[in-house]
Amino acid sequence: MRRLAAAFVLVMVCAPAAQGQAPYRVDWGDAVSVLSAGVAALIPEATKLPKSAPSCGSTVPCDPASLPGIDRVALHTFSGPAGTASSAVLAGLIGFAGIASFQGATPAQRRGHVAVFANSLAWTFAASDWVKVIVRRKRPVLYTAGGTAAAGDPNSQRSFPSGHASVAFAAATTYLMMARREHLPHQTRNAVLLYVGALGVSALRVSAGKHFPTDVLGGAVLGTGIGWLTAKVHPTEP
Repeated sequence: MRRLAAAFVLVMVCAPAAQGQAPYRVDWGDAVSVLSAGVAALIPEATKLPKSAPSCGSTVPCDPASLPGIDRVALHTFSGPAGTASSAVLAGLIGFAGIASFQGATPAQRRGHVAVFANSLAWTFAASDWVKVIVRRKRPVLYTAGGTAAAGDPNSQRSFPSGHASVAFAAATTYLMMARREHLPHQTRNAVLLYVGALGVSALRVSAGKHFPTDVLGGAVLGTGIGWLTAKVHPTEP
């Protein structure tokens, strides 16, 4: 996954940059969009979705042999501090992405960056939550002795994709797209740091026993896609 991230950054940074781009437009549509995403993201938690029991039913803990080999590593690493650290690193990553996007930007560009970041992160969060509900993948805890106690918690069936990984890669990709579009300074260095941070968040989620490796890989793909699309299609000033 590190090699894929490095290759992505190199391709994006080395691609020809557009010249003379107008700043992103900020209007009431952004507020409506972000609010809608926020409401959509809250529905699964507010309604306790999914409501049905884990698919392994009365046989909890589930059988680890049913997992792909790459995912079984997550059953041996349950670190509380790693879970806390993953949230702290994610918060720092988002803050760094925002500050980096302000460097060398005009006031109009900065306002646009805030709008694009807000849309990207809000919709990534909402999309991650709904994919979790639809896929209903069981978290690592359900394959352990603690699975019986966790079976009644709807969150124990929201493993794929990793929301932390999704948001981390969305923030990194959104920054990179905006930095390239508007020729922000230190874009290569900042992008590399952001993607390394996103990989760190992903690794910590696995170390914490919150997700499987394929969960964070799915989150990376989802976040990268939404981050790219949001920065690409957001309206600009005439």
